Amino acid sequence: MKMPTTDTLALGRQAKQASALMAKAPAAVKNAALRKLAELLRANVEALQIDNAKDLARAVTAGLAAPMVDRLKLSPKVIETCAQGCEQLAAMADIIGEITALRQQPSGIRVGQMRVPIGVFGMIFESRPNVTIEAASLSIKSGNACILRGGSEAIDSNKALARLVQQALIASGLPADAVQLVQTTDRAVVGDLITMPEYVDVIIPRGGKGLIERISRDAKVPVIKHLDGNCHTFVDNPCDLAMAVKVADNAKTNKYSPCNATESLLVARGVAAQFLPLIGAIYAAKGVEMRCDPEALALLQACPQAMVLQPALESDWFEEYLAPIISIKVVAGVDEAIAHINQYSSHHTDAILTRDHMHAQQFLREVDSASVMVNTSTRFADGFEYGLGAEIGISTDKFHARGPVGIEGLTSLKYVVLGEGEVRA
Repeated sequence: MKMPTTDTLALGRQAKQASALMAKAPAAVKNAALRKLAELLRANVEALQIDNAKDLARAVTAGLAAPMVDRLKLSPKVIETCAQGCEQLAAMADIIGEITALRQQPSGIRVGQMRVPIGVFGMIFESRPNVTIEAASLSIKSGNACILRGGSEAIDSNKALARLVQQALIASGLPADAVQLVQTTDRAVVGDLITMPEYVDVIIPRGGKGLIERISRDAKVPVIKHLDGNCHTFVDNPCDLAMAVKVADNAKTNKYSPCNATESLLVARGVAAQFLPLIGAIYAAKGVEMRCDPEALALLQACPQAMVLQPALESDWFEEYLAPIISIKVVAGVDEAIAHINQYSSHHTDAILTRDHMHAQQFLREVDSASVMVNTSTRFADGFEYGLGAEIGISTDKFHARGPVGIEGLTSLKYVVLGEGEVRA
């Protein structure tokens, strides 16, 4: 096996040293760093956009698809959301060092669990430069150190953001090496980071399926991941038709590129004839291609509006389009919807739109996904919207962390035992 390069080993050593300092940093100091970072972000909007423009120009020249270019944009709104996320984190209670579930045992000892930082996490991500701030801010709040390796397509934006992070750390008396950005676009660094368990405690990949599959296959370090976001919205019978149309529209067309956009629409047979023409007209007006099973296709072909319709292939039920395309299927009811989702979903986020409380409860219990929703848009599956301040990613794994990974997902628990001289018989 190839040994990590000297530069990558240096990043690891520096992160390990910084993690010991971060683990014992007072909450007030960490919160001051987060507030300072929010201040710096707002003060540097124009400068950040200049660096971001370099990345955008290269992306367009390279012929990157429109959804990928969209992910690269550091608009004033995106920067403000990052700043608000830092402030939201700063306002949250510090859970590091918290002891829970302290129980007295027959022997006299008391046993509980203390929440502690993981230590050092490596974050490997593509496209979205705002991930630099999300990862850095969560790392600071959770008392960890991190090594960030962004995609080559966002290198100038990531460098500019990382400089602000280090300014905020230094201004608050925290080690600058607590957040380090890999300065090279050399892909060999990814192979280094995922094979350094002596320095890196967990790897979090955030990007395309190919990247995540490669890391999951080759990593010698634990991985928190999700492969893709094939999210479903199920329109139940009975439902509030107006609400269902509004939510199904938002879930698909609010933004096409995020992993929480709905990619597949399931419709109960009892409402399909009423619902599909309504949502079909909206999708058609927004240029959304609809790939349908025979029953949905027949209902939509009867509509007077011009629509882009295609028969769905088996592969469509698995597909994460990240584009103005949606698969549509008519199902008998909630049982068939749940079975379809559990077979084809990527177990990211799935929603039911219903007026039946029992159907809603069944859906919540039986759908095997990281986030399960009732009467709302899958687009809410996001750490900021969940009140986590930010997210490091969304995990579809079933151990340690599941769903949007915030502060708790970047911590571990250790047992603490309190005694007064007890000895074991």
